[in-house]
Amino acid sequence: MSVEFAPLLIEPAYRRVAAAIGARILSRELRVGERLPPEVQLARQFGVNRSTLREALRELESRGLVQRHPGSKLLSVSRPPQRAVARGVSHALLLHDATVRDVWEALTILEPPLTAVAARERTDRDLAEFEAAAAAFRADQADTDLAVQRAADVFRSIGRAAHNPVLALAQEPLLQLLEPSLRVMIDKVPQARSRIASAHRHLGESLAAGDAERAHGWMARHIRDFRRGYEIAGIGLGLRLSL
Repeated sequence: MSVEFAPLLIEPAYRRVAAAIGARILSRELRVGERLPPEVQLARQFGVNRSTLREALRELESRGLVQRHPGSKLLSVSRPPQRAVARGVSHALLLHDATVRDVWEALTILEPPLTAVAARERTDRDLAEFEAAAAAFRADQADTDLAVQRAADVFRSIGRAAHNPVLALAQEPLLQLLEPSLRVMIDKVPQARSRIASAHRHLGESLAAGDAERAHGWMARHIRDFRRGYEIAGIGLGLRLSL
């Protein structure tokens, strides 16, 4: 019996170049804001032509690891935008048939403890950002699309107040799915907007007082209201989401 081997995959040169530069960035040898050498110099160092190098740089740009500032020919190391990174995760969740129930359960697990952390770690600036986000919801609540965006932004302000980038990045894909989840329900429940605004008020008071236990409790109640809204609207929690 003979043994068969699969053909070796030959990786394109531009991918090897992108991997080499990316490794330097992820190891922090190249820091955020640091400029890369000119294309001619980089191409010479890697022993590739400029078209290969440019393809590698385009791949790094698409991953958010480098960016070109207006008016500059040189690329500099950048930090991938949180929302852009999370968008790939939220799209994957949609393709895995995520439902309203899935999002609600995940929010139930993540948001109350995150809010408790925010109550302990928040600064005066964080409180101001939370109040601004809550005020924007009140101002724009008549417009459904804006209302759901503003509601998600209130959650984001709490995530930032926790000062934990891991928690904030874990939160963002859920918030990108919260928006379409809320959009299909909010107009069918007359009291939905006033309930959301009331929750914002209590959450703001808890954060301002630095009361982690109270903040945890109000966020848990806020998430329960989300589910209750679907029940009132007569919409099944098994509804599959779409953006």
